[in-house]
Amino acid sequence: MIRARLFIVLMILLTLTAKAQWGEGEEDPDEKPKFKDRIFAGGGLGLGFSNYSDYFSISPLVGYKVSSKLATGVGFQYRNTRYKSISPPFSTHDFGVSPFIRYYVFPPMFIHAEYEYLNYQFRDANAAKFRRSYGSFMAGAGLFQPLGNRAGVFVLMLYNFSYQNPVSQYDYSPYQSPWVIRAGVTAGF
Repeated sequence: MIRARLFIVLMILLTLTAKAQWGEGEEDPDEKPKFKDRIFAGGGLGLGFSNYSDYFSISPLVGYKVSSKLATGVGFQYRNTRYKSISPPFSTHDFGVSPFIRYYVFPPMFIHAEYEYLNYQFRDANAAKFRRSYGSFMAGAGLFQPLGNRAGVFVLMLYNFSYQNPVSQYDYSPYQSPWVIRAGVTAGF
């Protein structure tokens, strides 16, 4: 709950500081951007270390600006987790793809919806590795802070509407919470 409140306060502060930098009114409404100017790419990197496990993730994305307020695209995900407190230690490899759509309510705030297909590994109580697929519908809001004309950073908070609490110790979910927080960088070509 504290993280959610902190995220909301951060979003409000970034909205107030970034609104002046967005550059509203600079585009000529009669001039249509070229196809290559509508394409953007980016993504994020993740690292985590604890006594229980270490993980590395990479999540590139590519998108298309349909209009000045609407963008769509697809994100990809790879995650490697090494569980070191379990005997014997083991590693898992997860892969995913996420088509998404974003609508800029007012710069720099946007709403975001996506469907994520995740193929993930886990180990059961008998130490056997398994692979499953997991589909999630997620939606939420985020902020985009421009860094010059063609790049920027984003922070995004999503709610996983497909999340289910594990029913037993043998039931495994790739997510520990229905809330997903992401941050990353995008750049135009």
